[in-house]
Amino acid sequence: MTPVAGLGRLTLSALATLGRIAIFAAQVVTHLFRPPYYPRELGHAIMQIGWFSLPVVGLTALFTGGALALQIYAGGERFSAESVVPAIVAIGMVRELGPVLGGLMVAARVASSIAAEIGTMKVTEQIDALVTLSTNPIKYLALPRVVAATLAVPVLVAVGDAIGIMGGWLVGVNRLGFNSAAYIKNTVDFLEFWDVASGLWKGAAFGFIVAVLGCYHGMNSGRGAQGVGRATKSAVVGASVLILAANYLLTEVFFSS
Repeated sequence: MTPVAGLGRLTLSALATLGRIAIFAAQVVTHLFRPPYYPRELGHAIMQIGWFSLPVVGLTALFTGGALALQIYAGGERFSAESVVPAIVAIGMVRELGPVLGGLMVAARVASSIAAEIGTMKVTEQIDALVTLSTNPIKYLALPRVVAATLAVPVLVAVGDAIGIMGGWLVGVNRLGFNSAAYIKNTVDFLEFWDVASGLWKGAAFGFIVAVLGCYHGMNSGRGAQGVGRATKSAVVGASVLILAANYLLTEVFFSS
């Protein structure tokens, strides 16, 4: 029974951690409706999370769109269905690959940064200093980052979608022999409003997850360099897994009918 007992302990520990994260997220959301607010911290967080994440998200989307066009063309050749490349590249990017890959790239860059920054502040007792100055750490440190990520990641997803579709267009026109005007017309004709909107909603949810996980693990990091390192690792891994799980749940909600 030892392996079963170990599996049970692991499951209970994971559920307890999820519960603590949910409570922390609820505390962050409740502070959204109570002053004081820190607009300077919010603006700084938007720059760090949104603007400085744009290059990595854009490059990821560009190469993903190009590779997707090649793969769909290679598969469509078997059924003489090469003409579906523009439509499937566009739908695949805006529904799934754009939000998910954008969220994962932001998780790798932002969740680790937030966890390391706040974890270092805890180790150096800067969070204790905030409490001494009657400043709520969740209000000052977590709330601006969560709001910034929730607002910035959908914008990153929208830009990534456009760049990914452009990557597919570049490969389709220059490598696969598609007519440029026909490729663009097929892309526009087959995309629907809800395809794009669902991806943006996913981006908002993924941004919220990334910031909450980064802040939670940073504020609960252990002492010393090893504690900060474990907090950073846990933030990235946890955010990535929750993004993939949330993506399935949101896809089920949006497109199950």
